[in-house]
Amino acid sequence: MWVQPQNGCARNHDGVFLEAVQQLVPTTVATASAELPATIRNESELEEILTRPSAALIEAIKTISSPLLVLGAGGKMGPTLAVLAHRAAEAAGHPLEVIAASRFSNASSRPWLEARGVQTASCDLLDANAIIRLPDAANIIYLVGLKFGTAQNPAATWAINTLVPARVCERYPRSRIVALSTGNVYPPSAVSRGGAVETDSLTPLGEYANAAVGRERIFEYHAHRQHTPVTLLRLFYAVELRYGVLADIARKVHTGQPVALANGAFNCIWQRDANDLILRALPLTAAPARV
Repeated sequence: MWVQPQNGCARNHDGVFLEAVQQLVPTTVATASAELPATIRNESELEEILTRPSAALIEAIKTISSPLLVLGAGGKMGPTLAVLAHRAAEAAGHPLEVIAASRFSNASSRPWLEARGVQTASCDLLDANAIIRLPDAANIIYLVGLKFGTAQNPAATWAINTLVPARVCERYPRSRIVALSTGNVYPPSAVSRGGAVETDSLTPLGEYANAAVGRERIFEYHAHRQHTPVTLLRLFYAVELRYGVLADIARKVHTGQPVALANGAFNCIWQRDANDLILRALPLTAAPARV
C-alpha cells in the first residue's frame, strides 16, 4: 500500500526491493491485522510488539555472523531494530552479538537497550578516531542521518550525511552494509502515476533531500572503488503509536486542532515491518551498490 507523503512524493511498495526480499525469503511479513492485538494499553506492550520477530526474520538471522553492528542506533528506529535482531537470534538459537553504536543523545536509550540484551558503544561518528575504535563487524546496519534542523544548520546536515558514510566505508571496506536512505531523494510524483520507482532520476527538492542523495553517492562510490557490498533502502515514513504522520494527525484530531489538507496523501510503513525488512536486506548487499 502506498499513499502520497508530505513532500508530494509517492512510492509503490510493489517495487524492486520487495520483490527481491520475497525471492530471498518466500515468507513475507504478516499483515498487521493478523498480528496486532485489538488494544495496545501502554508503552511496554507497544515495545514488545515492535521487537517481536517474524518467522521470516528468525530464519534469516541465522545467516548473519556475529557481531551485528547497528550504527546510529539511538534514534527513532534504532533501539527497536537492535532489540528485534537480538530477539530473532534468541528465537533461532543463533549466538549473535548485537552492538548498538550512537552518541546516545537520548540518555534513556542506552540502558533500555542494555536491559534487553543489546551491547552499546558510545561513539561520535563524525570523529574518525572514534570510528576506528569500533569493533570489527562483517554485517552493519547504517541508520545515521540528520534531517531535523537542516534549515538552521545545513552544513551540519551535509557533514553527517556525507562525511560519516565515507569514514564508515573506509573503516569497514569488506563488510556488508545495509544503509538507510530516504524516499525524499525522489522528485514529486503524482499519486495517479503509482509513485516513484528505483529507476527514477534523483532530482529532489530541498537541502536535506539533496544531502541524502550525497549520502547515497558516497556509498555507491565506495561500493565501486573498494567493492564494499551495499544495499541502499529508500525508506519513507516509519510509524508507530508515539511518533510519525499518523500520530501527528491523531493528536490534532484528539485535541480538536485543525488538520492541514495541503497534501491529501502520504506514504508510511509500520515500524516493526520496516525494521524486519531492513535486517533481512543484508543478503541483498552487492557491489556495485544495490538500491
